[in-house]
Amino acid sequence: MIPFKNIKTIFFDYDGTLHNSIKIYGPAFRKAYAYLVRLGAAEQRDWSDREISYWLGFNPQEMWKTFMPGLDDDIRNKCSTMIREEMRALTESGAPELYEGAIETLKYLKGRGYRLVFISNCRIIYRDCHRELFCLGDFFEELACSEEYNFIPKYEILSKIKDRYPEEMVIIGDRMQDIEAGKKNDIYTIGCSYGFPLEGELDEADLIINNIKKLKKYL
Repeated sequence: MIPFKNIKTIFFDYDGTLHNSIKIYGPAFRKAYAYLVRLGAAEQRDWSDREISYWLGFNPQEMWKTFMPGLDDDIRNKCSTMIREEMRALTESGAPELYEGAIETLKYLKGRGYRLVFISNCRIIYRDCHRELFCLGDFFEELACSEEYNFIPKYEILSKIKDRYPEEMVIIGDRMQDIEAGKKNDIYTIGCSYGFPLEGELDEADLIINNIKKLKKYL
């Protein structure tokens, strides 16, 4: 049995772990892709939410390097800005949705005395909009995002901030980047199968949960 009873600090991924991010990322991705089609830089096709969700968990640089590595820098930057602005507009309109039980679970964990830390491969403006919309500052004592660290890998960000907090630690997330971050920092990992993982991505997690509220059982 993993000694979760000794945990003092919990690092939370955001998209796919607390936030059902396809609700805003899907429309933004499709808008940018339609722009690429108009330019003749991409072929017309329909994208399912499941296909688009593959890119959730990547920082913007990783996403474009993998998705369309040969794209002209100016076009890539235009598309990245388009996605960012569309997601911002949707956020400001109140479109984002947290998973059912997410706030309830955060309140429970904070009430139990855990140190909660947000760590996400997102931009500063995205983090700030969601912090305001969902009052995330009421739960997290730090909200770290990849743009603040020049989009270095999540495991490197975690290595830079973890010493600020007491051991023992656990990181919770739905993608390979989260499990990798935990393994490379000798931190327990909890994988979230209800998010956007591909088959096998969570195989190395110390524990897998299928609902955010299941954290109450272990923490």
